[in-house]
Parts: sequence; structure tokens; C-alpha cells
Amino acid sequence: MAMLVVLVFPLVILVFTAISAVNGFGTSSIANPGPHGLSEILYAFTSGAGNNGSAFGGLTVNTPWYDTTIGLTMLAGRFLMIIPMLAIAGNLAGKKYVPPSLGTFPVTTPLFTVLVIGVILIVGALTFFPALSLGPILEHLLMLSGKTF
Repeated sequence: MAMLVVLVFPLVILVFTAISAVNGFGTSSIANPGPHGLSEILYAFTSGAGNNGSAFGGLTVNTPWYDTTIGLTMLAGRFLMIIPMLAIAGNLAGKKYVPPSLGTFPVTTPLFTVLVIGVILIVGALTFFPALSLGPILEHLLMLSGKTF
């Protein structure tokens, strides 16, 4: 269940971004084609999954395609994450209390903090690095070579 919570957010964002990037419905309202257009689409769906719903100025999201898909992204980003979390909470509520022993991993130490932050950074980097490398990093390299859009 915990993996569902971790995977719902990037899965919804990246699937809708990919469909919008190759579909005529999603690319027709991009003002800046190329890598920046992909960044605009990615940001719109990331913002939608985070229940904000904003977008870059170069992407016209007032179209039936983006209205529908960003709305679905908002619903999935909120409710598809809550259901597994509630299942985990219900499972933990039904467990018996076990006193700490030598095999218990303490959660109040700096080691636990470093491990949690490391897992968050690694999962986030592995999830979004390919899209980030196709967007802002590629756009920067093209600008350095003198190519503009």
C-alpha cells in the first residue's frame, strides 16, 4: 500500500504529460514549442496533482483537453493517495502494541532522519529526472549552442 501512495503522484503526472505531449489536443495550445513546451505541460500537471491548478503563461490551459485532464489529475492526486493511506492507517490501528526491543529501529535518531530524506530525494530524482533533462536542461544546452525557438 505504501508503494501505491509513492507511485500515484508521479504516475498521474507523467502519464498525462506524455499523452499531452504527443497528442494534438495537448500541443495545440503551447506558445513555446520544444523543450520549454514540455516543461510547461509537466508543470501544469504537477500543479494539478498538488491541487493548485496553475500553469505557465505560455500554455493555454483553457481548452477542453486541459480542463478535463487537469481536473482528473486533481482528483487522482488527492483521492488516489488518500485511499491507500487510510488502508495503512486501518492496518496499523488493528495491530497490537509491541514494546521496543533490541531489534527495534529507533525513529528519533539523526540516522533515521538522514535515511528518510535520502529515500525522498532518490525517489523524486529517479522519477522526475528524465522529464527535467528533456525540459530545462536541454533548453539550457540549446541556448548555449545559440539555438532559439
